Amino acid sequence: MATRIVLLRGINLGPSRRVRMEALRELLGSEGYGSVRTYVQSGNVVLESSLEPARLEAALEQQLAAGLGFDVDVFVRTPSELKAVLARDPLGSAAVDRSRYLITFLRKPLDPERAARLAAEEFSPERLAVNGREIYSWHPDGVGRSELAKQLSERSLGATATARNWNTLEKLLALVG
Repeated sequence: MATRIVLLRGINLGPSRRVRMEALRELLGSEGYGSVRTYVQSGNVVLESSLEPARLEAALEQQLAAGLGFDVDVFVRTPSELKAVLARDPLGSAAVDRSRYLITFLRKPLDPERAARLAAEEFSPERLAVNGREIYSWHPDGVGRSELAKQLSERSLGATATARNWNTLEKLLALVG
């Protein structure tokens, strides 16, 4: 069994999609995953599985829909993939507050034309870098009124996505050990 980092999109954001982390751990354990651990209440999971990431995403989406009663988009990365994402750190010199430095995860690389249009836009003082299946974004004033954050929505991207801040990703890697 290999360790996997699982990011669930859209849970615990509203009253109808509430999931207790204890219940999530129990559900995943009952499905045969090993060493299930969660971090905070926003759908961050570390577990062990024999499935490759793409197959694990599909299996988890089916299992979570059946167990929770609603659809959940799932993004899986290996520890080495997540380490590489953090090692790239294209905005690190600007992103002094890591809680406002987000990485948006995609299932597949962003359409090249869409990526080029996004990179060409001006969002100063915010910054952006697209790299494969991840989009790095720095929001010095937060995401609440951020024009860049609006452009990173699934609707604008034309792709299913979920974002985590830098600090959360470091904590997930720490859970891996």
